[in-house]
Amino acid sequence: MDQDHAPSAEKIALVTGASRGLGAALALALADTHHVVAVARTIGGLEELDDRIQSAGGSATLAPMDVTNPDAMAQLCRSIHDRWGAIDLWAHTAIHAAPLAPTPHMDAKDLGKSLACNVTAMGHLIPYVAPLLGTRGTALFLDDPATQGAKFHGAYGATKAAQIALARSWAAETVKTGPQVRILTPRPMPTATRARFHPGEDRAALTDPWTEARRLLAELSAQG
Repeated sequence: MDQDHAPSAEKIALVTGASRGLGAALALALADTHHVVAVARTIGGLEELDDRIQSAGGSATLAPMDVTNPDAMAQLCRSIHDRWGAIDLWAHTAIHAAPLAPTPHMDAKDLGKSLACNVTAMGHLIPYVAPLLGTRGTALFLDDPATQGAKFHGAYGATKAAQIALARSWAAETVKTGPQVRILTPRPMPTATRARFHPGEDRAALTDPWTEARRLLAELSAQG
């Protein structure tokens, strides 16, 4: 990790998949009230996010890491614990969106990447992050039900559904004990991933990621 230290009294938000799209928008929106620990593989995207956060008067710690690497995530969570002791919010937006393909023609390598990022990574992320959230923190996951069972979305839709199933199990287990585990569904946005899934779509009719980030955080706050 590098970048700024947050004041001890400041809330801490961990955003995995923060370099672009909704992840970047959530990180920027959260920076109004939190010090943001931004995780992504794309260093350039993280640096651009940091510039925007600083310009808005916020602060961030950049963590250019791959969420599928258990050792890197263990090091990150240990560093967060040593520096701040806990986090208030974890927003998980990191995904691998495999190219569209008929199910019998799915590429094995793309399916493997989808499983690694969308499912297997949950096996170390949740155990590592849960102690940082404690009983009072909140974990946010983002569903994408329109792709689950949709034609040509086999690799992405199936692995995203598995990710959300894990999150739902965790949510059911922590109702009385915490942390709060929330699953929200974003509206369609003009992201690079959606452009690959829906080429030629009228992007003007889609919701801007910044607007959607604000809506999701307001919904999260309302759920309390």
